[in-house]
Amino acid sequence: MSFHIYFDESNKIDQPNKAFSYYGAYGGLSSTLADTTINIKKVLRNLNTKSEIHFREYNHDQYIKKYFQVINEVINQDININLFIVDNEKAKIIAEQMQLSILELRSLLYVKIPERLFYGILREKPSLESMDIKITVDRNDEYRVLNLYSKIKEQMNAHSVYRNKKYKIKSVKSEHSHHSIPLQIIDLFMGIIVFLIEKSYLQDSNTSIIKSDLIYRFLMQEQNLSKFQRQIKLFKWNGLEVLNEISVSNYLSEFIVFKSNFDVKELTKLTKIISENPNFSDKELRIAMNYPNTMLRMLWGYKNQIQGNERNCFII
Repeated sequence: MSFHIYFDESNKIDQPNKAFSYYGAYGGLSSTLADTTINIKKVLRNLNTKSEIHFREYNHDQYIKKYFQVINEVINQDININLFIVDNEKAKIIAEQMQLSILELRSLLYVKIPERLFYGILREKPSLESMDIKITVDRNDEYRVLNLYSKIKEQMNAHSVYRNKKYKIKSVKSEHSHHSIPLQIIDLFMGIIVFLIEKSYLQDSNTSIIKSDLIYRFLMQEQNLSKFQRQIKLFKWNGLEVLNEISVSNYLSEFIVFKSNFDVKELTKLTKIISENPNFSDKELRIAMNYPNTMLRMLWGYKNQIQGNERNCFII
């Protein structure tokens, strides 16, 4: 048996107008991740869709069943997701002080950050002793040029020896995300977490509303909220040696309050329209609510609640 970790990043230090860059690792027993992959492929097959799963591309709620079922499948497995947040301005200041270019800074962080992320997942799992660890990163020419794979393997094995952890990094390889469901999973969860951290739900746009509706429905389903808080860990680097661990609940509570208030207003508005126009079709209700067609499933969810049904009954 082996343990597998998948790595991806969001934003880059040198991207304009980006206060933070994000690096994520998704880990679990290879058997668990294999079962999850099989189940997700079954979901995609049942829904007759072959498109990749990326949070940034979720801008039409016709895909809500697909995304909801995938996220729900993942969070109900024994997995860990760690996210490393880098303050880009602090990083740039340190680079200037050390007379490093941004590219040189990135090359150093590309080695250190994955190592900290991976070790953060492994150190809390004593059951991994004497187990082979396999690491897969999203394919990136920059990683190859920097010889990132062999550097991570060497440093992680050094950690294991120095701290007597007894695990062994068997391989570090790259893979295209369209060939890898687990890489799509870390991309999806990173997108959700970054959306919450950056409070993108406050944006007055249809896409923001659609994404918010997906996240809220998922969090409110059974025990997903507590599992999300337990299985996801955030660490922030501010240019100091000691990392700050941040509870994901700090971002969840504000989002839930915002979305609950938003829903109360929409439900009140829809209830009034239905009472005054009981024979309205869904299209007429959607137009009366000033919703584009990309928000039709959100309307269905509200209708279910008004009728005393589960909001998610048509997507589970």
